[in-house]
Amino acid sequence: MRIPITPPTLSDAIDSFQGPNGLERLSTAIRMGIAAAPEGRYRHWDTLRHVPPPSGMTPQDWWSAIKIARNQTRRTIALLDRSGRPFSYCLADPVLELLHEIDANSTGPIASNPSITNPQMKDRYIQSSLIEEAITSSQLEGAATTREVAKAMIRSGRRPIDKSERMILNNYRAIKLIGGLTHEKLSPRLIFDLHETITAGTIDTNAVDHFLRTPGDGIAVFDDRDNVLLHEPPSALEIPSRLDAMCRFANEQAPGVFLHPVLKAIILHFWLAYDHPFIDGNGRTARALFYWSMLRQGFWLFEFVSISRILRDAPARYGRSFLYTETDENDLTYFILAQLEVLKRSIDELRSYLERKTREIRETEQRLRATASLNHRQVALVSHALRHPGSRYSIESHKVSHDVTYQTARTDLLALESKGLLIRTKQGKAFSFSAPADLDARLRTLSE
Repeated sequence: MRIPITPPTLSDAIDSFQGPNGLERLSTAIRMGIAAAPEGRYRHWDTLRHVPPPSGMTPQDWWSAIKIARNQTRRTIALLDRSGRPFSYCLADPVLELLHEIDANSTGPIASNPSITNPQMKDRYIQSSLIEEAITSSQLEGAATTREVAKAMIRSGRRPIDKSERMILNNYRAIKLIGGLTHEKLSPRLIFDLHETITAGTIDTNAVDHFLRTPGDGIAVFDDRDNVLLHEPPSALEIPSRLDAMCRFANEQAPGVFLHPVLKAIILHFWLAYDHPFIDGNGRTARALFYWSMLRQGFWLFEFVSISRILRDAPARYGRSFLYTETDENDLTYFILAQLEVLKRSIDELRSYLERKTREIRETEQRLRATASLNHRQVALVSHALRHPGSRYSIESHKVSHDVTYQTARTDLLALESKGLLIRTKQGKAFSFSAPADLDARLRTLSE
């Protein structure tokens, strides 16, 4: 990944209007009403310098006017870079617009969808989201297992066979752990618990003290393709004090300053990734911390949302948002906007997913209504079997998928077998169930 060109600073921007014709050029910029994000785009200088500026302005003058506009709504936070300079963010229009959309969708029609407000269906959707996030967050960090194999491993309860599968299973356990931690304030102990769960059995080292990096570790972030240094974290000696500062930021609200909860969660994500306190697992822990913050602050809809799948599909943009922030005077707005776009897309995809699943289940229920009395878990399994011929099910996979007891799962599957909708076989010591090839015909026969 190419390191973006370092932009002119705010000081440079102000100085640029003190040269020849400076007042005239400044008055032109003021008259044009240059915004912090012209055309709704919060561009970095690396991009803006290639965009034609407004008539009568040079690219440098345009950038200078934008920097001055951004400074008017800039807010500084307690996170400091390696040189002791603070990070800040700008409340530009695109930030406010995306925050409004996320707020509206988190409390509007999508949040009242019967599929996630019905307690009987809620657990199924949460479980699917947990598994999806566990898989894709691990794939972002190099796990090389396919989605299908990973899902089968989690649902069957089998042991992981390599490091990639162990990473995914650890992530799944960590995300489940978060649900029980949302009543707690953030502390180094909570962060260590999350990290230890995420990295259990995957770090081959003699490190102690919660796998915190030391000055001799030489930990930094490099581009895998060309070995370019992308990020050098602060000194390892500062880790304890920096973790304490991050926890204060998470737990306290500065007097007289409102920080939107979503912004706080995104900044925590960036903060831990920037400080890079551990020798491994920093990205996964940072994303887990984001979920912890969102759920703790009441955004329960994010139990159903996976951000890592979208980040995995566009890793370059994820990486650039970090680089843009560091190269432009620690301007967090680039990272914030990139994450807000990810959240918006995640919510949009959740809406489409719920609409599709609701329609599929409704159609299946209509077909099954006249056949037999099936509960919602059995309907979900039969619906899946219709859409995925050849799939196999076990008591353990059914138990994990719906978060029910072993006995409840066993009763569900044996009842479906007795109705001729599943075929039972033996695999080792456990029973395995599969749908008959003529499941569709059997359903029609039962409904007659």
